[in-house]
Parts: sequence; C-alpha cells; structure tokens
Amino acid sequence: MSALRVAYLVLTLLGALLPGMHLWDHFSTVGWSIGGLIDAWQVNAAGKAAAWDLLIAGISLTTWIVMETWVRKNWSALWAIPATFLIGVSCGLPLYLFLRTRPV
Repeated sequence: MSALRVAYLVLTLLGALLPGMHLWDHFSTVGWSIGGLIDAWQVNAAGKAAAWDLLIAGISLTTWIVMETWVRKNWSALWAIPATFLIGVSCGLPLYLFLRTRPV
C-alpha cells in the first residue's frame, strides 16, 4: 500500500474518532436525542454556519462520488456516502480518496 493510501486511511480513522469522541460526550451528557443535537447546532451563528458548511460539503462530496462512480465503475467507493452522512465529511472524504486510489 502506498504512503498516500496509508495517509488517507489514517485521516479516515481520525475523521471518525476525533469528532466521534465529542459526539459521544454530547450524547452522554445531554441524552441520545437527534433533536437535541440539531438544537445544539442552532445555539449560535457559528454553530449554524458550521452545520450549513458541512451539509453543503457533504452534498457536494456525494455528488462527486456518484458521478465518478458512474464513470469509473468503482462501486466500492459508494461506501463513502454513508460514512459522510452517518459519521461526517471528515471521515467520508478521506475514505473516498482511499477507495479511489486503490490499484486497478
């Protein structure tokens, strides 16, 4: 495996673990409510900006993944879509790059 692919894999793991630790802390403190999480995003303008930023980035990444998968027929790259929306863009993007750069 190339150094670039290893870097993408490490970034994928960091993109899942680091935000995940903060989400775990939030849910264990406030409770396991998606509504509570959305309310936390709406607390101030910075939270709203970050939420919109990540949503637009996630939609853009998904569009890119779908279009490139259609052309390249690299169906395993579609795993990056649920990673993006269930974990976050910080996990989905490096995962997609990791899957996209595999040897053909």
